[in-house]
Amino acid sequence: MSDTNQTFTCAGQDVAPGKQQWVSIPVPSAMGLDSSHLEAFIINGKKPGPKVFVSAAIHGDELNGIEIIRRVIKRRAIKNLCGTLIAIPVVNIYGLAIKSRYLPDGRDLNRCFPGSEKGSLAARVANLFMTEIVQQCTHGIDLHTAAKYRQNLPQIRGYLTDPATQAMANAFGAPVMLQSDLRAGSLREAANNLNIPTIVYEGGEALRYNDFPIKAGVQGVLQTLAHLGMIKPVRSSKQKQPVLAKRSSWIRAPSSGLMRSVIPLGQSVAVGDVLAVINSPGSLEETEIISEYAGIVIGRTTIPIVNEGDATLNLAIFSDQTRADNAADQVEEYQNQIAENIDTSPTSTSDS
Repeated sequence: MSDTNQTFTCAGQDVAPGKQQWVSIPVPSAMGLDSSHLEAFIINGKKPGPKVFVSAAIHGDELNGIEIIRRVIKRRAIKNLCGTLIAIPVVNIYGLAIKSRYLPDGRDLNRCFPGSEKGSLAARVANLFMTEIVQQCTHGIDLHTAAKYRQNLPQIRGYLTDPATQAMANAFGAPVMLQSDLRAGSLREAANNLNIPTIVYEGGEALRYNDFPIKAGVQGVLQTLAHLGMIKPVRSSKQKQPVLAKRSSWIRAPSSGLMRSVIPLGQSVAVGDVLAVINSPGSLEETEIISEYAGIVIGRTTIPIVNEGDATLNLAIFSDQTRADNAADQVEEYQNQIAENIDTSPTSTSDS
């Protein structure tokens, strides 16, 4: 392999080795208005190495990833990386403009990959993203939050039976990793079909900036880039091996009413534990939501109004209570580490 990196070309714009710049990728205009662009910040290192895309806001109302990318590309350690980093803060520019998860035609962009040149608006955006960015990369990190009215504990999801993907998930360092099968039409599936290991980071809630998931995401992206040999190892002496859960399950409301959750994110639960209580505004009767599993809470609804069958709490499920309790301890240590604002890059700026 040559000691000199190659020029990276995106949307007809060349980024020479050792250079960094914003690149605008024209995408179809919506409703006949002025032409729109997908903005990508490309850092092309002087030395060769992996080519990694980091994307956010494929769902237009998921904002934490936008801020994670802003903080990552400001780090001084990133400026001297080996290989190429392609950061795309907003993939679904249409959804962001209208504060929506979806595109104006109601489609979920993350169910439209790899897309096509002559399909729907979503298919065309997906196709552009694949051809201009993903197909040129060796690895990927896709940043997400929970859907509207939900909140997620920081976690990594991936096709962890693939050794390269699991290694990236381990390096990211979120307290919980979930084995997640490839979903049809997702960016992760499309990248996997090209043999590009890709992990998904979930943390926080839609239409909000959540400080803890943002800091955790910045740390995780930097640790992944260090694992890939693109930057110097980050300082995280307290980092432990993430806990792997092979499956998760949403616990659904057995009745309608107003729900009071009694278990916070990250706490372990045992079979038979009360997770929440539902009462009807017109009655004194209460219905308990009981856990059927040993696990920890990794997601929850953020509004108390529930109907029978609604998803209420999401549990990462473990084979026994000891593993669930150990996972909860791991989450607590991780939260304390982030709260202490441990510097993950000795050459970082003050903006962390």
